[in-house]
Amino acid sequence: MEEVVVLIVGAGPSGLAVSNCLSHLSIRNIVLEREDYCASLWRKRSYDRLNLHLAKEFCLLPYMPHASSSSTFMSRKSFLEYIDSYISRFGIEPRYCRSVEEGSYIENERKWRVEARNTSTQEKEVYMAQFLVVATGENSKGFIPELPGLDGFEGKTIHSSEYKSGKDYENKEVLVVGCGNSGMEISYDLSNFGAHTSIVIRSPLHVLNKEMVYVGMLLSKYVPMTVADAVMTFLGKHWYGDLTRYGIRQPAKGPFYLKVESGKTPIIDVGTVKKIQSGDIMVLPEIVRINGNNVVFQNGVVKRFDGIIFATGYKSTANYWLKDYEYILNKEGMPKRPCPHHWKGENNIYCAGFSKQGLAGIARDSVAIANDINEVLNGIKGKTKLN
Repeated sequence: MEEVVVLIVGAGPSGLAVSNCLSHLSIRNIVLEREDYCASLWRKRSYDRLNLHLAKEFCLLPYMPHASSSSTFMSRKSFLEYIDSYISRFGIEPRYCRSVEEGSYIENERKWRVEARNTSTQEKEVYMAQFLVVATGENSKGFIPELPGLDGFEGKTIHSSEYKSGKDYENKEVLVVGCGNSGMEISYDLSNFGAHTSIVIRSPLHVLNKEMVYVGMLLSKYVPMTVADAVMTFLGKHWYGDLTRYGIRQPAKGPFYLKVESGKTPIIDVGTVKKIQSGDIMVLPEIVRINGNNVVFQNGVVKRFDGIIFATGYKSTANYWLKDYEYILNKEGMPKRPCPHHWKGENNIYCAGFSKQGLAGIARDSVAIANDINEVLNGIKGKTKLN
């Protein structure tokens, strides 16, 4: 059994950022990671053409800006180099190959007991921590919805986390289910590789481009959200025109309001809309059922597909191992308290990477968590805080 002040579960950007912030306050911490590398979502579960959708100045981790030479919208490769440099520069040493199996609060000791399996040696390790930080994030496990007849589909089905590029889909009929940024960008990539691509779009969504979002985020620093939303909505309509005839409806509420209210991100277009307008990508409504390789849609269309890619989001897996999750999480493994107070629970438990506000949210949560732990340890409000 190993005693530690703070135990962090997960070595993605959130776990690394929390560790670094704690170290800056001289608070001893240990980071456990089930994989044999950090940032597994970025490193192994992202498609090849992925770039940061937001400008690099909104995608910083604490204490380390991006290099001035890096592009405004960084590639996946460049961002991973940034993560590796972050670990090296601040001497963060995650313990890899640690699959956490159980975490529970020991009432009489007022500590968290966490059991982990070292998958390289198969030995069990036990940690007793005064503070526990759940940094496994909201994107732990790919979610595929239950659809009538899906089990009988004769083609290939994968989650977007398994998708790399469209080179294996040339001349094939492919359906993308999910119209978030991943679904839209994967559809674009498939079409570029010669796949006959269709995408299911059920809900209204805002369509903007990277430059519009960049302007909007800068603007939101100086004007009310309603003004920024009005400007973004106008720019989107002016640039893309009326998209309802292509199966894309616009929400009544603005893009920034929806992001804050529900975490729903606007579509940051990479060229998908132009392909939809030209007919290279077909928009289809909700799926009713699947019969063999045929998919029946709500509008009565029946179409045969060779493959289906589910860009239907992720689920948190924290509840699988965290027995006393109710101190901070709900039954879905997401924070019980609304943002911006989501990161702190009862009995010295915290969560990082659950704000639905990307890397900027991770940075804010990390500083807040480290400061709060520091205050608890010192027992005095205002004692040496991070900015």
